[in-house]
Amino acid sequence: MINLDILLQQILNGLVLGSVYALVALGYTMVYGILQLINFAHGDVLMVGAMVGVTVVSLLSKSGLPGPVILLIALAAAIPVCVLLSLFIERVAYRPLRNAPRLAPLITAIGVSIVIQTVAMILWKPNPIVFPDLLPTEPVHILGAVLAPKQILILVVSSLMMGGLILLVNKTRLGRAMRATAENPRIAGLMGVNANQVIAATFAIGAALAAVAGVLVAMNYNIAQFSMGFIPGLKAFTAAVLGGIGNLAGAMIGGLLLGLIESLGAGYIGDLTGDFLGSHYQDIFAFVVLILVLVFRPSGIMGERVADRA
Repeated sequence: MINLDILLQQILNGLVLGSVYALVALGYTMVYGILQLINFAHGDVLMVGAMVGVTVVSLLSKSGLPGPVILLIALAAAIPVCVLLSLFIERVAYRPLRNAPRLAPLITAIGVSIVIQTVAMILWKPNPIVFPDLLPTEPVHILGAVLAPKQILILVVSSLMMGGLILLVNKTRLGRAMRATAENPRIAGLMGVNANQVIAATFAIGAALAAVAGVLVAMNYNIAQFSMGFIPGLKAFTAAVLGGIGNLAGAMIGGLLLGLIESLGAGYIGDLTGDFLGSHYQDIFAFVVLILVLVFRPSGIMGERVADRA
């Protein structure tokens, strides 16, 4: 018999996890929608955001400022750093290869990822850095389930940012330019759309989302490390593929679904197998999902509706 309290707890845990995946997956799907490029360095942008955030928190930890204010300052510092890094990557590594065979920018993205990780290891050293608790630790009880205030913050911030992105893409001039460029870059250029500016804006927006996700992940697990972006990056890519890469709504749905699959799988299958496939092996579920999607529905849940790509 299923315990409803445990089920609700696993669902809430999955939504917290999935909302982070969705934020990062949006960066993958926006870039792919316009450039048909898988930016495998995107997970490392998340890592840089986390490392900048934990550095700011360490510097301000003895300032006497309230925890939420320090967290806000850390986010305000991480976002521009990640945006500038992503713009630099696009300009130096991807733009010269825009008309090259698809394999060239893919290999370049992997190389950029390794370079970023190595530089981060030199700057912040290999050892993990503790991200202290900045919010109250008293748990909040919701219908028998328990959430920490930082988990509630993750849900709220992720929802607001995803909603803001949907409004930006559908209701603003930049959003129309992004959709036009995704539809047909050459025709969009004839209509006065500057493709380079649109692509740069796309990388910047994706980097801002990844920066916020990085700080939230570090806050949630109380730790930051130079290699922390690799697995979340791959899982976010899996979420984008699951939802239908190139589709914004698909990235959000894919991220949330992947988080739920991981949480429920680690919780229930782990109990059935004595934790052989439980929390210590929860990464398995994401990649099993990726294999199944690629085999049975390569276009993802939402398909590839070109009109919705951005």
